[in-house]
Amino acid sequence: MHCPACRADDTKVVDSRLAEEGSAVRRRRECLECGFRFTTFERMGEVPLVVVKSNGSRESFDRAKVTSGVAAASKGRSLTDEAIGELVDAVEDEMRGLGAAVTTAQVGLAVLDRLRLLDDVAYLRFASVYKDFDAAADFHREIELLSKSDPAPTA
Repeated sequence: MHCPACRADDTKVVDSRLAEEGSAVRRRRECLECGFRFTTFERMGEVPLVVVKSNGSRESFDRAKVTSGVAAASKGRSLTDEAIGELVDAVEDEMRGLGAAVTTAQVGLAVLDRLRLLDDVAYLRFASVYKDFDAAADFHREIELLSKSDPAPTA
């Protein structure tokens, strides 16, 4: 670590403490050349989450895409922006737990699992796009599956 005062590269750590609710380490350092004391913060770098699309292309996970998809499916429903944000947080956390690369299918299923618990109409809307419904029978089949599931969805 270079000293900000004299640019010497020989410094020592005088004190280390957790900071930012444990997400960083605060270090007090002292330059061995000029005696200047300064503070540094050490944070863990976040590993980028990559989504592998059905055509094999890869792109960074985009929270805004998930948020806009859920918001579109829940338009006119009682889901708040806060509830949508919590859903997207949970989906992103689950995807990060699966590794550095996930598929669009994994993301879509994670969204559907959570929407099923929040709002059955928003779930059906999202499912109709995600599962590419092209007939009324697709909706009927999905409603049958929805009514057979354990958690009681709200309307």
